[in-house]
Amino acid sequence: MKKKILLIYPPSPVLNREDRCQQPTGNLIVIPPLPPTDLMYLAAVAEKEDFEVKIQDYSLGGNFEKDLREFKPDYLIVNIATPTLLNDMKAIKKAKEICPNIITIAKGAAFLALADKIMTEHDELDFGILGEAENTLKEILLGIPKAHILGIYYRENGEVKFTGIRPFIEDLDSLPFPARHLVDNNIYRRPDNSKVQATIKVSRGCPFHCFFCLATPVSGAKVRRRSPENIVAEIKECVEKYNIRNFLFWSDIFNLDKDWTLKLCRAIIDSGLKITWSANTRADTADLEMAEMMYKSGCRLVSIGVESGSEEMLKKMGKHITLEDVRRTVKVFKKAKIRIYNYFVIGLPWETEETVEDTIKFAIELDSDFISFYTATPLPGSTFYDYAKEYNLFDKETSFENAYYYPAVNTHYLSRERVFELHKSAVRRFYLRPLYILKMLSRIRSIDELKNYFMAGVNVLLCK
Repeated sequence: MKKKILLIYPPSPVLNREDRCQQPTGNLIVIPPLPPTDLMYLAAVAEKEDFEVKIQDYSLGGNFEKDLREFKPDYLIVNIATPTLLNDMKAIKKAKEICPNIITIAKGAAFLALADKIMTEHDELDFGILGEAENTLKEILLGIPKAHILGIYYRENGEVKFTGIRPFIEDLDSLPFPARHLVDNNIYRRPDNSKVQATIKVSRGCPFHCFFCLATPVSGAKVRRRSPENIVAEIKECVEKYNIRNFLFWSDIFNLDKDWTLKLCRAIIDSGLKITWSANTRADTADLEMAEMMYKSGCRLVSIGVESGSEEMLKKMGKHITLEDVRRTVKVFKKAKIRIYNYFVIGLPWETEETVEDTIKFAIELDSDFISFYTATPLPGSTFYDYAKEYNLFDKETSFENAYYYPAVNTHYLSRERVFELHKSAVRRFYLRPLYILKMLSRIRSIDELKNYFMAGVNVLLCK
C-alpha cells in the first residue's frame, strides 16, 4: 500500500507564502492569493517516488481535522510563515493529536533565523527544512539517515541538530513540473478580470542583497534560470491540460539577462501559444527592444520595485537604482503598451516625513496603473531584522501578523503609528486622484473587471 502525504497551507489567515514575501493578502488592495506552487513542486517529487499525495490550502477553505481522520497521512508537510507562525504550529500539533504516528515536516523562511526557537518550543515538529526543499524532501521520503540529509533540523536525544546548508539546485530544468492536478486551479485568478492564472517559477536567486528583502537569503545571490524550452513546455501543459492562458512569471529578478529574456519571448511566440503574462522587473535592466518583445509574446503587466522617491533612501537600502532609472523604465514600458505596477516601501529605519513625501510625489509623477505602498517589515533572516534588533527599533507591541500593512518597527525618526498614518495617506493620494479614476474606468471591458475595480476602490476608501 502506498504511503500518504498531506501538503498544506495551514488554516491560518490568507497569506502568499512564497518565502521571499510572506504577504497577508487581506489588507492589500491588488494582491490576490497565489496558488501553492511550492507545495505542487514537492507533491510532484513525492508522486515520482510513488506516494499518494493530497494538497490543501486551508486558509481558503476545507476541513483540516476531517481530512486528517479520513486521509490518514503518513507525512504532513507544512509551509510555515513568520506572520502566522503560532497558528501554523497549532495545525502541526493538531495533526500529532489526531495521527500520533504522523511524521511532521515544515519548510519556510522562518527557519533562516528562528530555527532553534521553533524546534525547541515545538516538539510536535519532527523536521524543519532550511532552503530549497525539493531534494531534501526526496531524501527524507527515501529514508536516508537524518544525519546524512543536508538542510534539515531534527532532534536527537532531546537536542536540536542541524545537518548543514544544502547547496542550491543548479539545474532547475531537472525538477518535475508542479502537480497542478492536485489543486483547484479555478480558485486562483487575476485581480483585474478574474481569469484563472497560474504561477510559473522561471528562475531563482537575486544578486542585489537589498536591505529589507529575503530574496537573496532564501534563494541565493546567483540567478539560476530555467531554459526557455522548459518554461514553454510547462506553459503548454497549462494551456492544453488545464485550459489556463494567464500566467504570472515568478522570479526574484526576471529580466536581469537580456539575452535570456529575449530567447524566452521568442520561444513563446514560436510556440504559437496565445497567452498573457506578467513579471517583475528591475528599473535599470529594461530597454525598448526588450519591452516590445515582451509585449509581442503576451506580457501585459510588469511590476517594478521602485521602493522610494528619495535617492538617499535608495542608496541606504542597497537598491542600486536611481530615480532617473525608474523614470526611463516606466517610459519604456508605457511606450510598449505594457501596464505598470510599482512597489514602494515606507518605514525603513532612515524614513522621515520628508522622504515619505518624496515617495508619494514620485509615485504620482510616474502615474503607473497600479501601486502598492508596503510598510517596511523586518522579517527574520533579512539584514533589516538584524539592524532593527541592533538599534532597538522593535517595541513591546511589535508583531508580524499584519506584515507589510501595519508597521512592525519604528524608524529612527517616526513612530509605528505615524508611519501607518503616512501609509494610508499615500494609498489615498495616489488612487483617489480624479484623472486616475477616469483613466481606469475607461479601461473596463467586462462586468468582472467592473466588480473588481469597484471592490479595490472600496478597499482604498476603507484603508484604516
